[in-house]
Amino acid sequence: NNQPHEFILHHTDKDLKRMNRFVHRTFNATDLLYFISALQRLFIKHNSLENIFIKHSTKNKFDIEQGLKDFYLEFFDDEFAPQRTRKHISTPDKKSACKRLCMYLRWMVRDDNKVDFGIWKQIKTNDLICPLDVHVSNIARKLHLINRQQNDWQTAVELTAILKQFDANDPVKYDFALFGMGVHDR
Repeated sequence: NNQPHEFILHHTDKDLKRMNRFVHRTFNATDLLYFISALQRLFIKHNSLENIFIKHSTKNKFDIEQGLKDFYLEFFDDEFAPQRTRKHISTPDKKSACKRLCMYLRWMVRDDNKVDFGIWKQIKTNDLICPLDVHVSNIARKLHLINRQQNDWQTAVELTAILKQFDANDPVKYDFALFGMGVHDR
């Protein structure tokens, strides 16, 4: 009923049973059911996913790398966590660029009245890391913003540092433009 948060918190066994045949690309019913269970556990424990990301923050500084690591550890802090599901949540510990989680953080933190929701208020836009996908990285290389060939965490951090030279308060605002240029290969 277009209420995912309510569903996560108040689903029934009957609701879950309907998902036993779910498949989308590499994400299957095992993954979906674990996600629902993990998210319910996290919302009950922390009230908001934001509280997981900021749990090691100080008053003046949010460490996004630590926040991503904390989220991964909390998400899989369950003895029944399926090994196969771990591939769907990234962490800088595995050198991942953490594209999806960086995109999620961008949506939740930035408020542009267009794409980003700006719901979370405890993380600042200048603490975000630019979501790095193949389109963004290809254009960033063509523009000589980055030189590294790997699409990993270090490259995402380096690109964000360069983007901070253009706007120190909101470097990830350039993500959408880089992505669009990459998709249209300009």
